[in-house]
Amino acid sequence: MKTKFITMIVMCLAVTPVICSQEISSLPIECLSPEQDGSLTVLVTGSGRNMNDAREQALKNAVSAILFDGIRNNNSGYTSKPLLLEVNARERYQDYFNIFFTDGGEFTKYASKEDMRIFSREKQRGRHEVHVRFAVRVLVPQLKEKLVTDGIIKVK
Repeated sequence: MKTKFITMIVMCLAVTPVICSQEISSLPIECLSPEQDGSLTVLVTGSGRNMNDAREQALKNAVSAILFDGIRNNNSGYTSKPLLLEVNARERYQDYFNIFFTDGGEFTKYASKEDMRIFSREKQRGRHEVHVRFAVRVLVPQLKEKLVTDGIIKVK
């Protein structure tokens, strides 16, 4: 009797789909911790055809958020303004950022997986793509210096 009951439970679990309360791909970027050197460790999501594409997209999303959106509404209470405060900066400097964000491009110098935390790594496989969420360190001071050098940010 006990064996039949356990077998029935295992069978039910095997055929019941697991439904996530919220898809990983729709989660916002969160600041895990501002570092002493001015960099930010953020929890970010990326999607792609495979794990490598999804990781690279997550790095792009982290740098893009720091540049254009800033960090708001997160659990750590930390908020930051975007580096580019100029209205429509993404469109105005579109040629520059298209090159900056190419696969394996310049953005990789300012986003690092070295601060990746084991607990922060989540993976969800969709029908045709992989979604990952993990911690990325964005080197904000170096990124800002690059934008000043390239004339994107004007220094007063």
